[in-house]
Amino acid sequence: MRKKLVILSGAGMSAESGIKTFRDAGGLWEGHDVMEVASPEGFRKNPALVLDFYNQRRRQLFEVQPNKGHEIIAELEADFEVTVVTQNVDDLHERAGSTNVLHLHGELLKARSVYNEHDIIECKTDINLGDLHTDGHQLRPHIVWFGEAVPAIVEAMDIVEQADYLVVVGTSLQVYPAAGLIDYAKKDVPIFYVDPKPATIPNLRNPLDVLPMTASEGMAVVRERLIRK
Repeated sequence: MRKKLVILSGAGMSAESGIKTFRDAGGLWEGHDVMEVASPEGFRKNPALVLDFYNQRRRQLFEVQPNKGHEIIAELEADFEVTVVTQNVDDLHERAGSTNVLHLHGELLKARSVYNEHDIIECKTDINLGDLHTDGHQLRPHIVWFGEAVPAIVEAMDIVEQADYLVVVGTSLQVYPAAGLIDYAKKDVPIFYVDPKPATIPNLRNPLDVLPMTASEGMAVVRERLIRK
């Protein structure tokens, strides 16, 4: 029976593909305060700005490609039962070949009604003011904004609890509740932490292997060590 390998990926996972992060820019994302473009309050205040911001992010997705780190994670499915739990809203894990991906914070290529968060549709084009769902309400990006509940978090907890190996890659472990998922790993489960600027993990009970590298560099090392185990 194949071992269960769980990957927790964050913004640094996609940074090598050219998708910008906001964590290293003083709270600014593409020149905007993150709360202006990634919160319900920001959307109520200026919906056109928020829609345009995500329209640009969505267009960018069609200009970038998965990097070697994404590809290595997909290739590990040959030897492990791999589940990716990602904070990223891009589709690079899927395009690299990963077949079991849970998006904690939503997906850029989906939209939903402002009236019903469960009524989700595919969306590969711009969303503009006046674009309505079939229920007659304005469309918005299917993104979990700051201050909104994370519907997939309970499923993610269950996934981490079942892991035989846990890899944390490209995340500063600062955004909750996603950052708390690491605490759900069983205490004997080895954890690999890949990030150029790894955070300190307090009160960790698990064997920890910290790799201060980019996602691609670190995942190459992780693959070697996992196969060896």
